[in-house]
Amino acid sequence: MRVKNSSPQNIVPSWVSDAVFYQIFPERFENGDITNDPPKVEQWGKPPKPNNYFGGDLQGIINRLGHLKRLGVNAIYLNPIFAANSNHKYNTTDYSQIDPSFGTNDLFDKFILSCNANNINVVLDGVFNHVGTEHFAFKDVVAKGADSKYASWFNIYSFPVAPPNKPNYECWWGHGSLPKLMVQNPEVKEYIFTVAKYWTTKINGWRLDVPNEVPHEFWKEFRQKIKLWNPHCYIVGEIWNDASAWLQGDEFDGVMNYRFRSACLDYFADDKIRTAQFDKQLEEIRNSYSKENNLAMLNLLGSHDTERYMTLCQRELWRVKLSIIFQMMYMGAPMIYYGDEIGMEGGKDPDCRRTMIWDEKKWDMELFELYQKLIQIRYTSSALRKGTFKTLVADDKLKVFAFERRMNDNLAYVVLNRREKMMKVDLTVHTAIKEIVDEFSGQTYQTNDGTAIVDMPGRSARIFITKIEEE
Repeated sequence: MRVKNSSPQNIVPSWVSDAVFYQIFPERFENGDITNDPPKVEQWGKPPKPNNYFGGDLQGIINRLGHLKRLGVNAIYLNPIFAANSNHKYNTTDYSQIDPSFGTNDLFDKFILSCNANNINVVLDGVFNHVGTEHFAFKDVVAKGADSKYASWFNIYSFPVAPPNKPNYECWWGHGSLPKLMVQNPEVKEYIFTVAKYWTTKINGWRLDVPNEVPHEFWKEFRQKIKLWNPHCYIVGEIWNDASAWLQGDEFDGVMNYRFRSACLDYFADDKIRTAQFDKQLEEIRNSYSKENNLAMLNLLGSHDTERYMTLCQRELWRVKLSIIFQMMYMGAPMIYYGDEIGMEGGKDPDCRRTMIWDEKKWDMELFELYQKLIQIRYTSSALRKGTFKTLVADDKLKVFAFERRMNDNLAYVVLNRREKMMKVDLTVHTAIKEIVDEFSGQTYQTNDGTAIVDMPGRSARIFITKIEEE
């Protein structure tokens, strides 16, 4: 049963459905300050490895905010930026400090001011399930054993503490470099909440790492605290499967929508499912959650944990284009993984974490301009950002998928044709609408008793933004 409590703690931030997110892996985006580079920085553009560095930092992101504005995004999700002795920063050594190779706490404040000036919201990665072995509390336990005042912060099976390559303590997926925090310990909980409060007053949201490995009771208390400090703070969890248990109104606002990504991969990239099955999968996902949560989903095609979407589509651009069009027109907030907008490729981690390409001669400009156009179309239509979703055509034989988005009198119709050849589609529209105009071609279609016959070139899409005009 869904919670129907409308207290401030249970309200999903309204700004999220208006957002188009851009995910940045800071170490690989742009090196804006060589003076804070870690040792043995490699040349930009060299292959990424599990443990190599390229010098990306906060100053680099500040320097490249113009790129984000040019693309049109208005929200950033940053992979971890707190002090840690790795390139990915998921092994925190100090939650209170920006990693020195990324900059300083003062520079972070400057970064936030720059984002605010550009109307860009910022979501940080909250890694609260585990820390790194260099974290002060774990180091103290290693040094003092059972006598450490932090011994109960971790689940140590025996003393002395063994080295990370043969851990005798609970850790994330058996990785000794990531000892698990006992978050239900009142001292640990208070420590995390103190850290969270400091950053929550500066930012617009938290993306929570592996939250399924943390008790629900912790997240319920976490939400109450966060919403007290910042009522408009977005709380989004990294849940790869059905997330309904976390979306009852008392934990998260949304999740990284990996189920959405799987459906898109199966349908657009891999030809594993037919159109009606694609529609059914999407319906099942929507039915798992409330409308408010569906509008606050982080809809992704790729992330730092997945192969690049372009690579998964084997560089067949039509597959990528149809996927992006669908992503940008669907319920929830679209998220672009840095570099996807210019056609970057990459295999499994760490290859999906290549350095951003800044030489525009190497960009897929057709793709970049498609992203720009779709983002602007989304911004102009309240139906696309906040409207309901209704399937109009899900035809296995024609390989056509069409749907309606509606917000009051504002309507959007989207038609996707996966077949190679031209198709004619009977599109059902509101009877008050006399004609519709394609956002891509400018072509106008007349309607007859609520039906428009739309010609669809092979492997193409048409988008119609319209409004019911009062008589």
